[in-house]
Amino acid sequence: MNENLNFIENIKPEDIEKRSFEIIGDELGKRGIVLPEEYSHIIKRCIHTSADFDYAETMYFSPEVLDRIMGALKSGATIITDTKMAQSGINKKKLNELGVEVSCYISDEDVASQSKERGLTRSFVSMEKALGIEGPVIFAIGNAPTALLSIVEMYNNGVLQPAAVIGVPVGFVNVVESKELLIDSGIPCIVNKGRKGGSNIAACIVNAIQYNM
Repeated sequence: MNENLNFIENIKPEDIEKRSFEIIGDELGKRGIVLPEEYSHIIKRCIHTSADFDYAETMYFSPEVLDRIMGALKSGATIITDTKMAQSGINKKKLNELGVEVSCYISDEDVASQSKERGLTRSFVSMEKALGIEGPVIFAIGNAPTALLSIVEMYNNGVLQPAAVIGVPVGFVNVVESKELLIDSGIPCIVNKGRKGGSNIAACIVNAIQYNM
């Protein structure tokens, strides 16, 4: 090996993730941060996905939300995402064994036409298609605050009862506000407070939960 690379850790490919989580644990210890044991696997995976330790202090979990999500997954729930990226990032192997389907309607023609006709975002309209789903529904939202607004509106109108919502949209316009509305609504939810989040974070939260089942 080139002597200039002597500082590089020699890690086998299959051990990289394990080593990453060891580093995360060490760094949390240095910062004096003790994660809630019940949620530590989720928070650490968010940090692993983003390399951002802010997630250690900004994640919100409503009471019993993990039990609700795991129960819904075991019952063959449908997961609805707001982006194809989140849909793609969710590991399907175990979910397929459980009979869980992961769907995203953002590119559907009827969603696009209704969005234009009604003057609403496609993300808002795409959430409404979940009303036709039988069985429990979990929403994993990582991009669009209007998706959260749609979910909360349907819930407040008494037409939608989500098993849970993972609400981690990223950005600046209505992002913080939509997350706070979700928390205040009483819907079982996992939220990263503030502006940070993303489709990759929404997917990694789903993955962290299923990996720990």
